[in-house]
This record gives sequence, C-alpha cells and structure tokens, in this order.
Amino acid sequence: MAKMQANQMRAGMVIEFEGQRYTIIRQNIMIPGKGNAIIQVDMRNIKTGSKKDQRWRTADVVERLETSDEEFTFSYAEGDNIILMHPETYEQTTVPKDILGDRLPFLVENMTVQVRMIEGEPVAMTLPEQVTLEVVEADPVVKGQTASSSYKPAVLSNGVKTMVPPFVTQGDRIVVKTEDASYVERAKG
Repeated sequence: MAKMQANQMRAGMVIEFEGQRYTIIRQNIMIPGKGNAIIQVDMRNIKTGSKKDQRWRTADVVERLETSDEEFTFSYAEGDNIILMHPETYEQTTVPKDILGDRLPFLVENMTVQVRMIEGEPVAMTLPEQVTLEVVEADPVVKGQTASSSYKPAVLSNGVKTMVPPFVTQGDRIVVKTEDASYVERAKG
C-alpha cells in the first residue's frame, strides 16, 4: 500500500477506503467559486460491484493498492473454486468461481486467462474474447425460412444457449464471444 494525494487518483487505480477496496472509474476536479478544489470520484466496490460517489479535498491522502495483471492457465475446477497454474513457475492459485459470474461456462481446460491481482490477491479474471465450442443441439431450419432471416436457437457443448444462423447444424464447431455467447463464425478446419 502507498499513500498518495487525492488529486493523483486516476481511472483504473485501486484504493482502500473505509476498509473496502474500490476501483476508480472516473475523477473530476471541481473548483468552486470560493475555497479549495474538490475531487469528485466515481468508484466501484471490488467485492460487491456497487458504485459509490466520493468527494475529497486535493490535500486529502488516500491509500493506493498495488495492482498487477498476470497470465495463468486454467487447470481444473474444484467445488466453488477454480484452480489456475502460473505458466512459468507452475505454482497453483485458487480463485472463487463467482469471480467469473455468468462467463464461467466458457472457461475451458488449458485456457489462458488474465487475472488482476491486488496486493497479491486475485480480484478479477478476464477470459479470451472468443472461444470455439461444439453445437450439441440445434433446431432444424423451418421450411420457407430464408437463409438471411432470423437466427435459430442452439445449445453449445458447455450447456450455454445461443442463437446461430440457419446453416449451423448439430456437431458444427463455432466461435462465440465469451462475453455474451453470441455467434461469431464457423470454426475453421
């Protein structure tokens, strides 16, 4: 932890405030007609995700936390945890599953993930933007439906439902976005 003046806060920094950790979303310096400048900060609680507006005077001191983004390889899931391995040291790190929220099903074996660490503790995890999965169920195309018309429902090998173009059939491997399971393209090769 390092102390810094409130006017040095920038978006993306992590601070400790009232015993909680917050990511700075945005900060504005407001200069009233009289008196000292005020720093208006929008921040998000790392644990709860709730937003908070906070004001500081420029001379106020805040605790800045050291953050680092590290790459890990996903090994396996165990109970409520995800077990990650550091690709160089082979050390294992345990992360709670809920760090991924509804993106959890897109975590596949040996996937490389980015983990944001604060003071050595994992607080957030980023998956690759896209992942290739097999279509295990796809509705047949309705007669008279044109190729350009609406997508049809399908179920992926990770159990997630998505919408695919009419030409995609069961057994196809497709590329989807991990953010929202949306169809990108048919997998090549």
